[in-house]
Amino acid sequence: MSESAHAAARERLARLLGGLGLDPSPPTPCPYLPGRESRLVALRPKRLTPALYELFLELNFRRLQDLVYRPQCDGCRECRQLRVDVRGFRPSRSQRRCLKKNADVVAETGRPAPSDEKHRLYRRYLAARHDGQMDGSLREFVEFLHQAPPFTEEVVFRAAGRIVGIGIFDAMPQALSAVYFYFDPEHEARSPGTFNVLWLIGEAERRALPWLYLGYHVAGSRQMAYKAGFGPHQRLEDDGRFRSRPRGVAVE
Repeated sequence: MSESAHAAARERLARLLGGLGLDPSPPTPCPYLPGRESRLVALRPKRLTPALYELFLELNFRRLQDLVYRPQCDGCRECRQLRVDVRGFRPSRSQRRCLKKNADVVAETGRPAPSDEKHRLYRRYLAARHDGQMDGSLREFVEFLHQAPPFTEEVVFRAAGRIVGIGIFDAMPQALSAVYFYFDPEHEARSPGTFNVLWLIGEAERRALPWLYLGYHVAGSRQMAYKAGFGPHQRLEDDGRFRSRPRGVAVE
């Protein structure tokens, strides 16, 4: 699809969504900014194709299983898509150190496939890193990570045969999109989350894709600050266009 045809398709989708009159969800505590409330609009497309999902990403949507959603919070628009410019990316000194620390890691890719080994790792990760909102059950593990569209893939990172971490990502005509990453807390010194993003950037380059979407960057959120460290990158602005920014710069 040409750039002009792609832009026209995005505008048609934006008009369609604007005419649906989607009602935002009831307010809940914001997971990123203390003292604020979060609201979402969501819909379930009849057929979520890679090309259609790419258009949704450009309109600030993300997906959960086959549901697409975006924030629509009262008085706040801080959740902005951030995407890495794959062709222009150059690793920082600390990112090069991360690559060196993980030189022994082997990546295996394929369709997301649950297993007892992966579930045990998922439970250890939640116990070490999360706040208890997710229970780590087998049902949650399968539904959250493995009930995914056909364009979703999984990368398993192993060192000496043991799993270091597992990443879920989506593959589209012009981009990869990071979905979720969990890792063995015993390997935290490897900076596995950083390594996963660096691998995804490399994988997008191998597939000749210009963009890697890292999800929402939220101004003032420490847990989201790492995303601005991969650059150059672009963020989605109020006018619906992506603007380029150098490494370390995301939102004022």
